[in-house]
Amino acid sequence: MAGPASVSSTAPDPACYPQPHDRPLAGAPHPDRLVHPRLYACECAGTALLMVFGLSTNILLGAAGSPVGRLLAAHPALQVALQGLFFGLGGTLAALSPFGRVSGGHVSPSVTLAFTLMGRLAWRDMLGYIAAQLAGAVLGTGLVALAGLIWPRWAAWSHATHFSATLPSAWVPLGWAFTGEICTTALLIGSLLFMGGTARLRWVTPLVAGPLFFMLNPFEAWLSGDSTNLARSLGPALFSGQWRGFWIYGLAPFAGVALMVGLVRLGILGAIELHEARVAHFGHHGRAPYLLPWRRPGRG
Repeated sequence: MAGPASVSSTAPDPACYPQPHDRPLAGAPHPDRLVHPRLYACECAGTALLMVFGLSTNILLGAAGSPVGRLLAAHPALQVALQGLFFGLGGTLAALSPFGRVSGGHVSPSVTLAFTLMGRLAWRDMLGYIAAQLAGAVLGTGLVALAGLIWPRWAAWSHATHFSATLPSAWVPLGWAFTGEICTTALLIGSLLFMGGTARLRWVTPLVAGPLFFMLNPFEAWLSGDSTNLARSLGPALFSGQWRGFWIYGLAPFAGVALMVGLVRLGILGAIELHEARVAHFGHHGRAPYLLPWRRPGRG
């Protein structure tokens, strides 16, 4: 006869999950828990982390007055490639952080929409995630701007680069930038879904963005800024006042997501079994653990 230990070995550990039968990141929220503020708060914090790291490194790399910017000015292709790499690494840090462990580390409305269309996130949670990501992007950009009050030279670099705002090229029709954003977003989402849905490659998923943007930025950054992320574009636009062509970043990334998810649904990328709406910290079966380590009841 099975004892208590056998039962506990198969049941969710209540010490690790606030609501062990709630599975919001598998698209199966408990009927009594249709919204998940704790997940949204962690997603907001993760997006702020992305923006602080991504904007700070991009300003340092791109500002003509910074030592690194002056060094790279003679190598513009390498300069924008490194900007893509470091912004992508910001997403990696956010996904692997304690915040990403709870929320799944989407840090982009595009990623959240993809998981929703794949049936791994409820529409109500999608709206909560996107609102949190937009708020986190504004918060993160605000922290970068606040640093300028302490270090005036940083303020000058930030304003000179428009807080690393994504802007469509003034030399080509806006439709080109729109198409570029669709294509780059589709490539990003396809990579994440393929890696996350392939067991042997799952560990690579949070590492994808940096190398991908390193390769894409030299071709796309001049055209549209290579955003793929409405939240990433909103923060800098708000603080720099650069809104030209902003509608592109509100429409094109979502179109790219819809295109790629449609291809996945048709089996173009092979059989993809996506179990969780996560970029990292897989294995929770759609549940969301506590943010901080939690001691088992009754243990020291």
